[in-house]
Amino acid sequence: MLCCSRSGDNSTSDAISVSRDNSKAYALCICLFRNGFACLYWPNVGYQSKIVKAGDKDLDGQLDFGEFVHYLRDHEKKLRLVFKSLDKKNDGRIDSQEIMQSLRDLGVNISEQQAEKILKRIRKGHVCAPIMYMDKNGTMTIDWNEWRDYHLLHPADNIPEIILYWKHSTIFDVGESLLVPDEFTAEEKQTGMWWRHLVAGGGAGAVSRTCTAPLDRLKVLMQVHSSKSNSMRIAGGFTNMVREGGVRSLWRGNGINVIKIVPETAIKFMAYEQIKRLIGSNQETLGIAERLVAGSLAGAISQSTIYPMEVLKTRLALRKTGQYQGIGDCAKRIFRNEGMSAFYKGYVPNMLGIIPYAGIDLAVYETLKNWWLQSYATDSADPGVFVLLACCTTSSTCGQLASYPLALVRTRMQAQATMAGGPQMTMCGLFRHILRTEGPLGLYRGLAPNFMKVIPAVSISYVVYEHLKMYLGVRSR
Repeated sequence: MLCCSRSGDNSTSDAISVSRDNSKAYALCICLFRNGFACLYWPNVGYQSKIVKAGDKDLDGQLDFGEFVHYLRDHEKKLRLVFKSLDKKNDGRIDSQEIMQSLRDLGVNISEQQAEKILKRIRKGHVCAPIMYMDKNGTMTIDWNEWRDYHLLHPADNIPEIILYWKHSTIFDVGESLLVPDEFTAEEKQTGMWWRHLVAGGGAGAVSRTCTAPLDRLKVLMQVHSSKSNSMRIAGGFTNMVREGGVRSLWRGNGINVIKIVPETAIKFMAYEQIKRLIGSNQETLGIAERLVAGSLAGAISQSTIYPMEVLKTRLALRKTGQYQGIGDCAKRIFRNEGMSAFYKGYVPNMLGIIPYAGIDLAVYETLKNWWLQSYATDSADPGVFVLLACCTTSSTCGQLASYPLALVRTRMQAQATMAGGPQMTMCGLFRHILRTEGPLGLYRGLAPNFMKVIPAVSISYVVYEHLKMYLGVRSR
């Protein structure tokens, strides 16, 4: 840490404060970096705290050299994405016409003279710093180097356009509820658009889950009842369900599966926002690692709250005709016959499944998103429906594949009391029993119908989400 202080002088002319604790006089001396950064603009006092908050990874209130370098590299990546989004001709330069077009796409119309003023923009630093021109050579165009040098130490916290177009867990519902929540821009939060997105996403999830409920119920039956000695095929499973309870039996368990969307989404969103504050981030967006931590904790909180509904869903999906009169009757019988603990059977493997599912889904989705933005985002950060569907389907499939053994063990533990004469096993005991009697493939029973529902689920949820979004008055850019 390089520090200096000037007693009796509160001026920021020679130093940038890097401490949030007023009792300490930590400062990063500009004079030590003046030669190296002579061509760059050092931000005024209004940006100092933002740079520290953006780069202070260990939350010690100070910005050391490693954190500062990490901040610059991360910020440069974001600046490159914005530059490519503005560079509509894809010629490596931004001119006044491209600025006009970009703002027009956002609903803002400006004249060519106003666009030229943006290109001629001047930023002055403190008295010792140079005057900074965005268009250094006076060509009325800006190349990447000019763009980067002008904006590098301006701590833009996010790229709202990317957040706007690349929503993931809000739009797409594949029947699982372990995804990391989406980010919302400051504008969406201020205008109240965030809750409209959540309502549209909840409605889309309800329709999507209802349409794919027969495949979901078949998956549960295969997870619980299928084995080497009792092999269950997809066609045979549907035939048995219809023969036992008629066509309506294909949707057993769907009611509670839809009902739990509302409390789960609300709890997860509120928990996510609170956890973001607790980890000390005032930024609009978090890094991938921070999002994974915050999203996993939010998912654990929401799952812990609504987990009894997960158990009810499994029991109702497995019930025979006439076994229960409804959701309330099922809950009463479980409580009377098995006690309160029955509502948390399979809780541990469910919690353990959050990290591999959410982590791999987020990592794959962000990798695909960044690859597309780097390779193809020449006109806009809007990827289009097919790219979004492909990214979401791929990331969800990878996440489910990684966490599926835990999901299967969870379902079998939830269903143990419904299996007459079946042993009451722990999580580890079930893993050993499945591996011993069925081999590794036994941990993937029901995987086929689970994957079969992914593409229709994401497609249906997207279409319904777009229609509900328009109905609720959510603006699209």
